[in-house]
Amino acid sequence: MPAERMTPQLLWRLPRVGNPIPDREGGRFVVPVTTYDIEKNEGLTRLWLGGDDTLRPLTSVVSATSPAWHPDGESLVFLRKSPADKEALGAEKSQLWLMPLAGGEPRKLTDMPLGVADPKWLPDGKRVAFLSPLYSGHWTVDATAAEAKRRKDSKVKARTSENRFYRFWDRWISEDPFQHIFVLDVDSGQTTDLTPELQRLFPLMDVSGSWDISPDGREIAFTAERNNPPYHELTAGVFTLPITGGTPKLISEWTTSNASRPRYSPDGKWLVHGAQVELGFYADKTRLIAYERASEKHLVLTEPWDHSAEGWEFAGADKLALIAEDKGVNAIYTLDFTRAVNSPGEVEPEQVARGGWYTGLAISGETIFTTRQHHRNPPEVYSLKLDGSGEQRRSEFTKPLMDGVRLAEPEEHYFEGADGDRVQMWLLYPPGLEHRNLPLVHLIHGGPHGAFGDQWHWRWCAQSFAAEGYLVAMVNFHGSTGWGNEFARCIMAEWGKKPYEDISAATDYLVEKSLADPGRMACAGGSYGGYMTCWIATQTDRYKCLVNHAGVSDLQAQYARDVTPGREKALGGEPWGDQAGLDRYNPIRHSKGYKTPMLVIHGEQDFRVPYTQALETYNAYHAQKLDARLVVYPDENHWILKPQNSLHWYGEVFSWLKRWL
Repeated sequence: MPAERMTPQLLWRLPRVGNPIPDREGGRFVVPVTTYDIEKNEGLTRLWLGGDDTLRPLTSVVSATSPAWHPDGESLVFLRKSPADKEALGAEKSQLWLMPLAGGEPRKLTDMPLGVADPKWLPDGKRVAFLSPLYSGHWTVDATAAEAKRRKDSKVKARTSENRFYRFWDRWISEDPFQHIFVLDVDSGQTTDLTPELQRLFPLMDVSGSWDISPDGREIAFTAERNNPPYHELTAGVFTLPITGGTPKLISEWTTSNASRPRYSPDGKWLVHGAQVELGFYADKTRLIAYERASEKHLVLTEPWDHSAEGWEFAGADKLALIAEDKGVNAIYTLDFTRAVNSPGEVEPEQVARGGWYTGLAISGETIFTTRQHHRNPPEVYSLKLDGSGEQRRSEFTKPLMDGVRLAEPEEHYFEGADGDRVQMWLLYPPGLEHRNLPLVHLIHGGPHGAFGDQWHWRWCAQSFAAEGYLVAMVNFHGSTGWGNEFARCIMAEWGKKPYEDISAATDYLVEKSLADPGRMACAGGSYGGYMTCWIATQTDRYKCLVNHAGVSDLQAQYARDVTPGREKALGGEPWGDQAGLDRYNPIRHSKGYKTPMLVIHGEQDFRVPYTQALETYNAYHAQKLDARLVVYPDENHWILKPQNSLHWYGEVFSWLKRWL
């Protein structure tokens, strides 16, 4: 029986494994796993309990997420969506549930009108803290419930704002509720708002992991916007708050950019958080900062280290574990915390594991729990020791389907790019074909400050492109992260220069090595990758077709996006200021050069790159009587997330490539 290809249909049949959460002893872990019903066009997330090479489901017929172990390991709380909320409010909201692990039915603990997020047990095991939003001016649970019902029933749906920052990603936030921190006494059911009347924006993409509780249970630290309306600047700060309530205290006021992810040391003496220094450059490396609670002194621990820290956790009182990108892969590092605070800036993190892509570190004793993925493997649960030894795969949710799939072989290549610099590229060869004169598809990553890692990708699955018979090239051009701060920063105000030169040099490299057929080449990308596709269309006709998903095509019109502070630094000017700077690498200003047939795709709910950018590109093509096709999804945002829409998206993209290549 022939091996199965990695089709988009198979992609949606694969379980999607989330981050594991171990118990205190590290003998067990709970992991959320999402599966999709294509016919119903929806996903279901179940919690699984793992340990001793066994896995069993804890939940079944309802979506369950965000597990948190009780300190005694005998039960856990988790979030479960309530259909009753969908009937009352028009949307399902997650509520907090308690599950005994020895047997018995889970018990619902909350009925918050706008749902619950990111629960954490207090050390006493009697109380649970969580996040839940309240509407401004409606500062009680009952008042917010009444306001939610009024808004649902009102025939007036107008939105108003006087803020510079008023919408985000795919929703308006000008009249959104504000997250508050609540504490629930599990036995009595009494819920206390620790932050009454707090009006600060918490992380809008994902609040999970943005706050922490001190080991003695007396203080909470959290990440929130430090600026007040109208938000002419957006700068996240770290705040602390007594568990008894009061006014939050900003402890990161000394930083010149964002601070994030506070974590208390096990002895409670220190609070470690991340900090950036260059406002307006979102990919500025994240340094680790140690804040001594008694003296209120800040120590910058990793300034000379040219990596960007993420996902850090304490591993005992003397060590931190963290993740950082490293030249096209993710790596796990440990930092000797005691030495680092005694000699700030002189002790660098030590790399203990590298390769593939690690996400979501959780530490239990001497063991790290994480997920790991590769070009050839979707995410699964792994564990390893703090010194990097003893790495084990702890789950095989995707194995039954993946065992029968014929996959592309990835290779890592370096070539000479812009300014003579060595630039890295991943290549995936189509299974079963000779590695010569293949039709080439460049996948161009977004950001621009991101990277193609040795990782699985659900929305732009390189294996699915290779399965169609294409040589897939993924260039980590100048501006990509993982090669140092300056490599990422060097394209500011020059989006169209070095990345374009790198992709052109990569194409030359592949043609010269007879890997790519010069008569059958294409480029495809989303977001900044869509921008680069548009820019390529203005500069050359060497490619036979282009795919532009959610791409920026007009730098001036892009001022309609959700976040405008800092755009002049990235794009080269303001509409009322340096227009020549804005127009230098503005595709629409150079659209007379359009020749190559382009597929233009966008979601109408996209506020990051408003979908009128797609219409502008498509109209410019047809006004010049050029070949172009438009696909717009009314119910999607910057990403195509619904199963049936995703299958349609892959169908459109593959049909376009086949038509021209």
